[in-house]
Parts: sequence; structure tokens; C-alpha cells
Amino acid sequence: MAQEAARIMLDHGIRDYGVAKRKAAERLGVRDIGQLPRNTEIQNALVEYRRLFHGDRHTVRLRTLRQAALEALRFFEPFSPRLVGAVLDGSADDHSAVAIHVFADAPEELALFLEERTIPFDMEQRRMRYTRDEEEDYPVYRFAAGDVNVDVTVFPAGAIRRAPLSPVDGRPMRRLDQRGLETLLENDGPDPG
Repeated sequence: MAQEAARIMLDHGIRDYGVAKRKAAERLGVRDIGQLPRNTEIQNALVEYRRLFHGDRHTVRLRTLRQAALEALRFFEPFSPRLVGAVLDGSADDHSAVAIHVFADAPEELALFLEERTIPFDMEQRRMRYTRDEEEDYPVYRFAAGDVNVDVTVFPAGAIRRAPLSPVDGRPMRRLDQRGLETLLENDGPDPG
């Protein structure tokens, strides 16, 4: 079922593990929710599927996204940027945005920063979970840099040492700074973990 959920996510650009699980269960005729795969199982199936069916194309696209991420980290340097998500963990696909966390005294600082550089953007809110009972909403700025979509979530300046929980494994999100990404690109291997 994890493989079917991974295929659904890739083929349809779905980012929500719960939606992919439900669609996979429906397609496979599974009614017992206890049989649904864990998000980490789907994540592993995603990586394996890309390796098997997209091989070199995936490797090239991932490197392109990581190069774009490095440029974005340099661009947002005043905001102590960190790379997170699929581009970091290697599970990115053609639908993946470069996801960055930045830190500011006021979220409006990022809007002003982008406006001063005449970068058009869309803004929305994203809910992040810290514990089972603690969630907070943060502004997200989205824009395109060439053929790469960039997704920037703004956290308070003091939140740099407190990562929200990953939707994949429920642990604090891994964040990588510019130096770490440079090392990752130099090694051209799996993400440091």
C-alpha cells in the first residue's frame, strides 16, 4: 500500500500523506485503517520509486533544485535561512518547491524585502505543529525563480532553535543552513543525517 500511495503522490502531485493513503486504500480495497502505511514507509517508497523509474532525470532535477536552494539561502541571508523538506531529504520531484524557513522580528520584513526587489509573491498561512497539542500559524511567501517554485515560511527570530514537527515522521524538522547545503552539493550524495 505504501508503494501505491507513493505512486499516487508522484503521479498527481499530492503532498498530503493522509490523502494519498486514503486513495491507495480505496484503490486496493482496504477498509481497515490499521493497515494503512506510516508516512515514513511512503517516504521510503517515494525515494525508491524515483530511483527505479526516474533515475538520472531525478538526480539531475534534485541537483537543480538544490542549486536553486543554495541561491535562495544566499539571497535570504539576512533572515538566517534554512532549507527543509523534499529538496533536503532527496524526495523532491517535478512538483516540489524549494522550502525554506526564515526568521524575522516581524513577518512583514520578508514582504518588504521581496517588494524592494520587485519579486511578485503570493502569501498564505501554514499551520505548523510543535507537539501533539501545540500548533501555530505562520506566513508563507511563494514565488517563482525561473522554473523553480520557492516556498518561504517566516518564523519569529527566536524560533531558529525550535523546529516544528515533520509531517513525515513526527520528529523536529531537519533544517540545513548554507554551509551544510554547500557540503551536501560538494559530496553530491544523500543528505547529511
